Amino acid sequence: MTIRVLVAEDSMTARELLVEILRSDPGIEVVGEARNGVEAVEMTRTLHPDVVTMDIRMPRMDGFEATRQIMIEAPTPIVIVSTSLDVTEIAVSLDALRAGALAVFPKPRGPGAASFEDDAQRFLDTVKAMSAVKVVRRWRRPDAAAARPSYLSSGVRPRVVALAASTGGPAALARILAGLRADFPLPILAVQHIATGFVDGLAAWLDRIGTLRVKVAEDGEALRPRTLYLAPDDRHLELRDPATVALSTAAPVGGFRPSASHLFESVARACGGSSIALILTGMGDDGVAGLRAVRASGGTVIAQDQDSSAVFGMPAAAVEAGLAEIVLPLGGIADRLEELV
Repeated sequence: MTIRVLVAEDSMTARELLVEILRSDPGIEVVGEARNGVEAVEMTRTLHPDVVTMDIRMPRMDGFEATRQIMIEAPTPIVIVSTSLDVTEIAVSLDALRAGALAVFPKPRGPGAASFEDDAQRFLDTVKAMSAVKVVRRWRRPDAAAARPSYLSSGVRPRVVALAASTGGPAALARILAGLRADFPLPILAVQHIATGFVDGLAAWLDRIGTLRVKVAEDGEALRPRTLYLAPDDRHLELRDPATVALSTAAPVGGFRPSASHLFESVARACGGSSIALILTGMGDDGVAGLRAVRASGGTVIAQDQDSSAVFGMPAAAVEAGLAEIVLPLGGIADRLEELV
């Protein structure tokens, strides 16, 4: 089945490059080229592409507003193609994720760049993966009758939250942070699979949402309450002991560094039954092996539900493995974390 793609990009040079890359794959057809956000909205409505690649800085209507309009008028998988790794630019790109886009991807450099072939292939892989995502989502109220974790009655007090996410994760993290109260006492360790170079911008963007501090983790720093620590590029995030953050260059786990499983296993070792592990929207099954360690140590595992996940891959793997004690819509996760604490 051919994947039909609309390219929205105001720069002719950049647009031609993206179209050339897309057309190099026989399974992809470029059905339209929009020069601004207004055209992107109109062409999405009339052409019904399977995927839209969206620039952010465009005349007449920027990519953020175009994404918002498309998700209202003609919901379609959208991949934001960011011009630069500037923190401000990334923040605007991530706002588009909150508006409904699925992924942010750095704009591939030209054929003269040493990394061009790899960048182009990753771009094609992203577009093809996003074409299969169902973007019409229903939000439900959390079920008041959902099972409570058994350790509440045992008196074990949680000490740390560890979470992992991939596709759709930044927007999910933003919603959870916005729902947590300023006095939420626990530190949160997070592995978010995102394109290289974007994690600093992600931290700055999330830090402006809600009341918790958000930062990129540093090796050896003390674990502090009311703080979310993001794994940096190409480093595993772990707990060295119950009070100390550590980074590792150990081999990738299942192809990932940082890896969710690596994080969860370290939290299980350091905190045992006083750990909460949260698996959010994303492709693949990273995290499942680590969640087994969390459950074996007496910790609690929460998974995001299918209806509220952009991609029900990572949470589905946890549910199918019988590791998720609690399955909740995204809108109910912050409240449940508050209850557990």
